Amino acid sequence: MTIAIVTGASSGIGQSAAIEIAARGSGVILTYSGNEAGARDTVATIAKDGGTAVALPLDVGRSDTFPAFRDAVAGALRDTWQRSSFDHLVNNAGFGHMAMFGETTEDDFDRLMRVLLKGPYFLTQALLPLIADGGAIVNVASNAALRTTEPGYSAYGTMKGGLVTLTRYLAKELSPRGIRVNSVSPGSTRTRIAGDAFARFPEVIPALVAKTALGRLGEPDDVGVAIAGLIGADGRWITGQDLEVSGGFNL
Repeated sequence: MTIAIVTGASSGIGQSAAIEIAARGSGVILTYSGNEAGARDTVATIAKDGGTAVALPLDVGRSDTFPAFRDAVAGALRDTWQRSSFDHLVNNAGFGHMAMFGETTEDDFDRLMRVLLKGPYFLTQALLPLIADGGAIVNVASNAALRTTEPGYSAYGTMKGGLVTLTRYLAKELSPRGIRVNSVSPGSTRTRIAGDAFARFPEVIPALVAKTALGRLGEPDDVGVAIAGLIGADGRWITGQDLEVSGGFNL
């Protein structure tokens, strides 16, 4: 059995990815920060379908906690699966923040950097000794880092663009171990991001749908299946790539 770690899996894309990965036969270690109830729901859904999952707390904005988290992962691997390594890492945890360039503060910038770029960078570094050769990593970026340039996302898109660049470097450096590294760049997806923005501001949805070639807003499962496919056997010859999962936004 393969084992995957999925960060930020208490809701949205991370939750969907964890469930999809488990449905394909992997054990899952999932993380949560402020939504423990959502993490328990993810574990329960996986268990109901015959899988095995363990939820661990993690704040990806606190790199000083990563050594302790690595120890917790090692303990979960040993106690639950009698393993000393895991196979797949999905760096998904994050948050959304909109602010026009002229109104973006240094605190905004630094918080986005800590969670969206520094966090995945040093979390992957901390966990690297536990990743089995032949494994796979998927970084969840955003189409805000690609040709999509909606006003108000200069800092967010900058961090996600850095994550796409990091993906290529990791793919090169980890290739001697057979570890594949890719990123996915979702478009507008109905998640709880930015304080459940789509539920609070449903009036923005029609304009986003109008810009999407496939004519609807994305759902977490649209992205979760793409992540599961990339880390699985179907993605065995794909590395160093960024896959936009947006339904054709701004085509």
